Amino acid sequence: MATRASGGTGRRRRNGGGSKPEERPVKRPAKRAARTAPQTGRYTKPVPRSVRRSGPWYGPTVLLLLVGGVLVVVLNYLTVLPGSVSVWYLIGGIVALFIGFLMATRYR
Repeated sequence: MATRASGGTGRRRRNGGGSKPEERPVKRPAKRAARTAPQTGRYTKPVPRSVRRSGPWYGPTVLLLLVGGVLVVVLNYLTVLPGSVSVWYLIGGIVALFIGFLMATRYR
């Protein structure tokens, strides 16, 4: 078996084998312009979560859209609506359902 002349661990060093590591320049983050409003000295507290509430009309509107959308789709399927089966009734019912779900996710 041949022995190595360096007597080391056999790994190569990144800095070329010297004992003194290279000094790297320190990178500074680029300065960005402030994107906030200028300070006026007055502070407005955020609205607490307990105070943020939906209006009294919001819940019934969500229910009306959801139930109305289902009714339009079912009545279109049963050919009860005027004009026989129409794609526009189906689209209207699905849009009402979609808006009802969107409003339900924002209910507080």
